[in-house]
Amino acid sequence: MMVLRWTMAMIWVLCASGVQAELNWQLALSGEQRSEANKARDEYRHPQETLSFFGISPTMTVMEVSPGGGWYTEVLAPLVAENGALIAAHSSPNGGSYARRSLGGFLKKLGENDEIFDSVEVATLQPPSAVSPAPAGSVDLVLAFRNVHSWLRADQAEMMFATIAESLKPGGVLGIVQHRGSADLTLEQMKKTAYVSEEKVIELAELSGLELDARSEINANPNDTKDYARGVWTLPPTLAAGDDGRDRYLAIGESDRMTLRFIKPAE
Repeated sequence: MMVLRWTMAMIWVLCASGVQAELNWQLALSGEQRSEANKARDEYRHPQETLSFFGISPTMTVMEVSPGGGWYTEVLAPLVAENGALIAAHSSPNGGSYARRSLGGFLKKLGENDEIFDSVEVATLQPPSAVSPAPAGSVDLVLAFRNVHSWLRADQAEMMFATIAESLKPGGVLGIVQHRGSADLTLEQMKKTAYVSEEKVIELAELSGLELDARSEINANPNDTKDYARGVWTLPPTLAAGDDGRDRYLAIGESDRMTLRFIKPAE
């Protein structure tokens, strides 16, 4: 059955490729809104391949959950600016010092390039009640990049998935990229290392009523041994161990990541 679902998902993406000419990949990937350092990370994050796998089109309403410093926002904004919409569901300004710094840096980025980011709508997720950043049933595509471990650490994962599911239209898609751990990891190990099992992510999505539609190895990294004392933060770009083993970790590159596509069943 999964082989059939994968095939159907790939057909869906190939059919959607008819509108790819309308997606401004040149501006999204090479525009001045992106620093050379951010562009260099495309080697590990594969933004065009990843977003195409999730089925992005220029007319979609897209919600990026917890966009952090806006690495993916820089790519997403030009793709949907003319005919779609981008909602950046960021930290609450009342969520503590880290949340305020993160949101402040993100808003500064948007304010420095109105031509690219003028149409981005900034909304907030307000834990623990999770005020929705978008009306129920209004979003075509929700994207969450390396966020699930943070939701687990805050004991908010079920709430976040439920909020995402509520915001999606019937037939809408949730695309997740997450540091991938082995199936036998305990919850505490996932929280500590930021490596999460695919089984855990699928469980959380299914609890919210979403269905796994397809998997991809676009963001896989077989060189990632996942056995570091400082967890995933040992690897680039954080390099938490400093100079200790730096060359080894740079040679490994960024983490091994799952890329999962979920769909909200039609009513």
